Amino acid sequence: MNNTAPLVVITGAGRDGQLGAALAQAFAASGHALALIDRTDAHVHQLADALRAAHLGVAVSSHAADLANAHDAQRAAHELLAAHPAAHGRVHAAVLAAGGFTMTNAVDTSDPDTWAHMFRINVDTAYASTRALLPALRAARGSLVYVGSVSALPQAKPRGIAAYAAAKSAVLTLMRTVSADELPNGVRANAVAPGTIRTSDNIAAMGDSNSYVSRESIASVVQFLVSDAARDVTGQTIPLTPSA
Repeated sequence: MNNTAPLVVITGAGRDGQLGAALAQAFAASGHALALIDRTDAHVHQLADALRAAHLGVAVSSHAADLANAHDAQRAAHELLAAHPAAHGRVHAAVLAAGGFTMTNAVDTSDPDTWAHMFRINVDTAYASTRALLPALRAARGSLVYVGSVSALPQAKPRGIAAYAAAKSAVLTLMRTVSADELPNGVRANAVAPGTIRTSDNIAAMGDSNSYVSRESIASVVQFLVSDAARDVTGQTIPLTPSA
């Protein structure tokens, strides 16, 4: 096991076929130590077991938490640092992929409960995770990557997804605020803003012939953003759209 590998935390890293799992696979392949957090115990433990089997020597810990709850996020942060003593309380990068999508109607016919749910799983999780991990990120002069959406970009015209687009807009605003606040502490914050991602859920809902952004493409951009090659990049949102 590599006890000197930099530690990367990935939230929303549970079920296979989703973005978090692809991020975990990419970072494991590059030799990083991983702390995976998901809401569901069985999913995140299963992914961690698979990564340890596929990438011998890579340190992978798994943690179940409701990241929309600030106290639970704080508990998970303490737990993952204890699971990686070689990191000495430092986190090289945190990729905040926890979130989700629900189709909604126009605002006048929308469901207030759906609106609240979209903010809870997208914005509250990003806020609580950031807050819990910032001390360890400062210690490492590390970086954060948030997952937004093309629907939240200024030129977008989201239709029928007001709750999701507004929530992802809040995530991107949070990123820019963290970038400005943490610059004196050496912590960088950026975001990716993909179009529809090729996940198992989206394929089940929309079919295999739809135009998707690949999970592997997103993972490659995220790896760049947390690397030394992007040491002068902060406060930026990188859109990702299907190439064909």
